[in-house]
Amino acid sequence: MQRLGVHTSIAGGIHLSIERARDLGCNTLQLFSHSPRNWGRPEISYEAVQRFKELRKIYDIEPVFVHSSYLINIASPDRHLRRRSMDMLIWELEAAQLLGADYLILHPGSSSVDISEGRKRAKRVLRKISKRGRWKVRLLLENTAGERGDISSTVEDLAELLEASWGIAGGICFDTCHAFQAGYELRNAEEIEKLIDKIHRLIDKNAVKLIHLNDSKKPLGFRVDRHEHIGKGKIGNEGFRILLSNPAFSDVPVILETPKKTDRDDLMNLRRVKRLLRQKLR
Repeated sequence: MQRLGVHTSIAGGIHLSIERARDLGCNTLQLFSHSPRNWGRPEISYEAVQRFKELRKIYDIEPVFVHSSYLINIASPDRHLRRRSMDMLIWELEAAQLLGADYLILHPGSSSVDISEGRKRAKRVLRKISKRGRWKVRLLLENTAGERGDISSTVEDLAELLEASWGIAGGICFDTCHAFQAGYELRNAEEIEKLIDKIHRLIDKNAVKLIHLNDSKKPLGFRVDRHEHIGKGKIGNEGFRILLSNPAFSDVPVILETPKKTDRDDLMNLRRVKRLLRQKLR
């Protein structure tokens, strides 16, 4: 069975994210190392780190993904924000490494003026970070939905950014809702094969290290990032069944970022994905 998990809360202590994943029946997880909506860099205690690692081993949670702050924007035309974003991203790498995480996920950001110039700024930041240190944790760049100013909504964009982040990057996090919104048809086996071929040609055959499995509230190509429950959106159960049946994705961990009001929502979506994985096309 593919490794399957959700994004779990660190409320009450970072180690509790492991407990919550286990209670949901997950064998992988994603978490924030701190609040993603402020610039604070809290100290993570030695005791918390040890408990996190201990529980991870006991419950066989593999791999562990940390999602970086939503405030980071390494493509911004604002020099102060770029500098602040670079410092925060370095701290995020250090925090993820301290936890023994495998990957740190980054939304590269957006540019309010010229997208190509924004991509150049992001590449400069990534090169600088690559020269600042060496981390065992690997950076994953996530594809975005193609909203106004997005610099990483296509495979070509990601390939260009990854080339500039040699030494710290480990591949990409493929978000299904984002890809669908950016215009990639995920409900057709032939179109999925074309997408995979492009990823293999422009990046690497092992580029996809994580799938964010999210349905989409909006139709194909609307460029609006609105996640929906699995099977309840415009990709739908059949689309996910086709996608998950492709051999290129058969061993890639899956994390859900579907809407959540209570833990019941996570359980519902996890059950749906488990059912889809059992129904893979032969």
